[in-house]
Amino acid sequence: MGFTIGGIRDIRSASRRRGRTSESTMVAEYTGLWGWDVRPGARAVRGAGGVRECSCGAIDCAAPGAHPLAGTQLVPAGSTLDEAAAIWSGTPGAAMLLPVGRAFDVLEVGEAAGRHALVRLERMGLPLGPVAVTPEGHAQFFVAPGAAAELPHLLYRMGWDDADLGLRCLGHGEHVTAPPSDRGGLGPVRWLRPPTLDTADSPPHARLLLGTLAYVCHRSGT
Repeated sequence: MGFTIGGIRDIRSASRRRGRTSESTMVAEYTGLWGWDVRPGARAVRGAGGVRECSCGAIDCAAPGAHPLAGTQLVPAGSTLDEAAAIWSGTPGAAMLLPVGRAFDVLEVGEAAGRHALVRLERMGLPLGPVAVTPEGHAQFFVAPGAAAELPHLLYRMGWDDADLGLRCLGHGEHVTAPPSDRGGLGPVRWLRPPTLDTADSPPHARLLLGTLAYVCHRSGT
């Protein structure tokens, strides 16, 4: 992917020496260490009377502070610190968004169900990728690309196709907010299970996790 753990330590030191922003350093970690694209995203701001507005400037924004900024440049996977800093300098203060569908898809469930499922999955020794939690109360399991297209068929085969599980899959064309960026003015996204060199470029297939996620969601009523 271009960087090693030692390389990330080096770019952090270089960032301090050169006065790079911490945002640029984080973007470079996502692109260089984990091999993920990063897109600048909008942030929620407080307008007149404390009303939450979107930094995109649209009065009727459907997702304040939770969507890509129009007209901005993608920071591609493999970008170095200097390359990331050069691109990110055009959108200071932007949220870091990760495009879904190339390196991973995302299975999203309620946070409580996700935490319970994560414990069960770890005890069962099943392969796991990164898992994030959003301030809206969602747990996001990173899985292999293609899961969004396969989900209806997988649920049908497992007998969960007609169950109200509160489970959805994000795929190509969608984005998730990368920790520790703020999402929608509600607070930062956090890692429950951070990425590693082994899981960032080879997350598990959805079918390996889906049975446990569906069962826990069904039991929790989410």
